[in-house]
Amino acid sequence: MEKKFKRTLVTCALPYANGPVHIGHLAGAYIPGDIFVRYLRLRGEDVVFVCGSDEHGVPITIKAREQGVSPQDIVDKYHKIMKDAFAGLGINFDIYSRTTSRVHDENASEFFRKLYDEGKFITRESEQYYDVEAGTFLADRYIEGTCPKCGNPHAYGDQCEKCGSTLSPEELIDPRSRLSGGALEKRKTMHWYLPLDQYEPWLRDWILEQHKEWKSNVYGQCKSWLDGGLQPRAVSRDLDWGVPVPVEGAEGKVLYVWFDAPIGYISNTKELLPESWEKWWKSEDTRLVHFIGKDNIVFHCIVFPSMMKAYGDYVLPDNVPSNEFLNLEGDKISTSRGWAVWVDEYLRDFPGKEDVLRYVLTANAPETKDNDFTWKDFQQRNNSELVAVFGNFVNRAVVLTHKYFGGAVPQNLKPEPIDAETLASIIPCKEALEKYIETYHFREALKEAMNIARIGNKYISDAEPWKVAKTDMDRTASILYTCLQICADLAIAFEPFTPFSAEKLRGILRVALDAGMDYRAGEGRPTENFFTEGEGAALHTRRKGKMLIVPGLPLLTWNQLGESEILAPGHKLGEAELLFQKIEDDVVEAQIARLNTIKAEREAAEAAKLAEEKARTIEPQKEEIQYDDFARMDIRTATVLEAERVPKTDKLLKLTIDTGIDQRTIVSGIAEYYTPEEMVGKQICILANLAPRKIRGIESKGMILMAKQGDGKMRFITPQEALVNGAVIN
Repeated sequence: MEKKFKRTLVTCALPYANGPVHIGHLAGAYIPGDIFVRYLRLRGEDVVFVCGSDEHGVPITIKAREQGVSPQDIVDKYHKIMKDAFAGLGINFDIYSRTTSRVHDENASEFFRKLYDEGKFITRESEQYYDVEAGTFLADRYIEGTCPKCGNPHAYGDQCEKCGSTLSPEELIDPRSRLSGGALEKRKTMHWYLPLDQYEPWLRDWILEQHKEWKSNVYGQCKSWLDGGLQPRAVSRDLDWGVPVPVEGAEGKVLYVWFDAPIGYISNTKELLPESWEKWWKSEDTRLVHFIGKDNIVFHCIVFPSMMKAYGDYVLPDNVPSNEFLNLEGDKISTSRGWAVWVDEYLRDFPGKEDVLRYVLTANAPETKDNDFTWKDFQQRNNSELVAVFGNFVNRAVVLTHKYFGGAVPQNLKPEPIDAETLASIIPCKEALEKYIETYHFREALKEAMNIARIGNKYISDAEPWKVAKTDMDRTASILYTCLQICADLAIAFEPFTPFSAEKLRGILRVALDAGMDYRAGEGRPTENFFTEGEGAALHTRRKGKMLIVPGLPLLTWNQLGESEILAPGHKLGEAELLFQKIEDDVVEAQIARLNTIKAEREAAEAAKLAEEKARTIEPQKEEIQYDDFARMDIRTATVLEAERVPKTDKLLKLTIDTGIDQRTIVSGIAEYYTPEEMVGKQICILANLAPRKIRGIESKGMILMAKQGDGKMRFITPQEALVNGAVIN
């Protein structure tokens, strides 16, 4: 029998504060988490939603070094950008804090210290890469080399971003420091480890036996790790940025980010609820749900639960919903390559279209496999679904109500069976909605919400109240009465998915929303969706038990979804207003053009970098010769007197030169590097005693000495100072 919980604690993976939030982040964890929380609140359940910035990751220190600022400068900048982006898109966290907070520093230190004092760690001395020039041990991300799997010359010590392989620094070919580019050497260092192997039997039972309901990608990855055998995992690092290891003899060491960061969930809850946080983390009546991306599965399903088990009295996650990766226009989203749609830029470029992005990312969510975001699909879903189905139905129903009934919900004067059948068909949609959301299948849940809009759109199109009104106003009243009940259903059903549009629709219908329970007192939760009228004067709300009472306005609850009468006859509507606007071709073409520019610039930079690396490629030394072999070569200085292209060739120049001994002709393949005009008057070095050879019918006596780079670039050798022609080079 499924356990019933009194409350639900929902977390979303803490994003690194080294760059803005992009659509891949949203699709992976944050929109699914917000949908789930909004649904629970509509159901009146007690829920807390926590997140915050992970500010101790190595990428942050790399970014700081690149920009010549402190790590604190970086995290301060991006913490605000990310927090504002989440809020701007309606991700309704109860708290969005940070791992540089005082509360977290104290909490993470206490967590480590308790495990340390109880002997839950082991210590190991190991050899790690040390940057001699920079004078520091290197974290995996500071090491770069060639990927052994795909040959990418810029793989990191923990991952190859080109092929996605997880790596270790020892696997890299020709590893080098990203700090200095200098030499690396192995040096001994001591760290604390959490012995995951000791928790393996418990993890196998807890995950593989007790949580078979977890999503297949989560369950499968956990099983793969467990079947491969767990190894102790370091919980400290040699770094100067992070929470210091709180024991003697640990100078220069900080808590490893994957030990530090998940403790942030607890710290954030403490910061939010300093007096009652323990009931959310230490009561068996609490359901804990982590929303993450697939790259975080191991840490949230194996590492963090082992930490909690070692500590002793924390709740363990009931579920860990994880999505796969979202690609962008057929290419992997990459912060380092700038290949992304940044949320802060989207909010700037698409004001009022927050819900369009939420809708598209949910409709195209990578729930079972990697998926692709394209701007054309974004446009199509907005225009063909949100505008043409959802928005079109609501607008027609409200406009016609104003036209025929003065903006008031009409009486159900002349019902027909199709009306009741249509309203009854919404009940299965509601049941499917609940099933899909509660099992974390939000893409399918959104389809059911949109099915309600399709039901309404088909009903009003088939009933044609604009035609019926010419002969039968009583029947018209029943049609629009039915349509408005469906509009109210949509105002409820779409709240988890498109909260801005749902709020706008409630304003049109002049209804309010029950905002659920208050996590602080178990009383009515204050709604953020204050209804306004007139010159923007808010209609005040007041609490009464667990319900929000809005004077003069009907209150919508989840349980009303699918009821036959939500809006009573005579209820006055607000003015009609379009819920969604069409997106024109030029708008998405501008976004595609921006990406094409980024791609072109990136390819040019990569080509330039590759060319530079190729130019530095040195050919291996030829086999050894004796001095007599060299002495047989007569190398002399000479001056070019005349130069011309050899007809019908692209590479050959015919040169007349003065060797000091004679004037002779040399044919040389240097036309792609020098013009005839550039060569005249140049002093060069030649191999004078090379046997003559006919090239394109021209006798060539000798060879010009050239230097050739790895990329094929060639330059002739010339004396540093002018010498007489015929000077011998020894």
